[in-house]
Amino acid sequence: MPPSTALVLGTGGLGSALAQVLGAQHSQVLSLGRRSTPAIDYANEASLAEAAAWTSAQCAQAPLRLLVVATGFLHGEAGQPERSWAQLNAAYLSEVFWVNAIGPALVMKHFLPLLPRQGPCAAVFLSAKVGSIGDNGLGGWYGYRAAKAALNQLVKTASIEQARRNREAAIVALHPGTVATPLSEPFSKNGLNVRPPEVAAAEIAQVLNGLGPQDNGRFVDCQGQTLPW
Repeated sequence: MPPSTALVLGTGGLGSALAQVLGAQHSQVLSLGRRSTPAIDYANEASLAEAAAWTSAQCAQAPLRLLVVATGFLHGEAGQPERSWAQLNAAYLSEVFWVNAIGPALVMKHFLPLLPRQGPCAAVFLSAKVGSIGDNGLGGWYGYRAAKAALNQLVKTASIEQARRNREAAIVALHPGTVATPLSEPFSKNGLNVRPPEVAAAEIAQVLNGLGPQDNGRFVDCQGQTLPW
């Protein structure tokens, strides 16, 4: 296979597992997060510009063919997913939108130009099925749902621009399913198919391997099935 680079943004459980799996499929795999060198901080756009410049230098001999954005925020010091509109608060909404939508939007700005203008390439943004407006039958989780829906719209919009730049590219939103990580742990109830990061990463890698221009602008799950917007 020709030389290629995969870049994973996000060094949590799933991001780390993805970096390991992709190592068998690309000449080199780069992994960046809040504690890497260089580090990425969505609240500091300059850090993304610096990381993109560093990535570009690393890809001099092996073009960036795959970008996976595996960052996300659901709960933490800023708050918890809301069960009712009575629980809406600005601090949580700000954090959930920064990490799940605004940050990835800035990633698009600085990293999508690194993808080649010719030949197959892909950028995959980990979204969530709860971000689907058409699939929302339970309500709740106002901020997280809205932030992931915003991410989906950003992905769709970027896919249109990218198609003008490289017709062989695929920009995709992907629902990874429920993975045994700190992000989902408080909400991993009985009846959900909770998989270890290594298992989920292997499933996602199969989807990534099959991506082509026909998938540009799609919202898919970890089996490659189309999800409603």
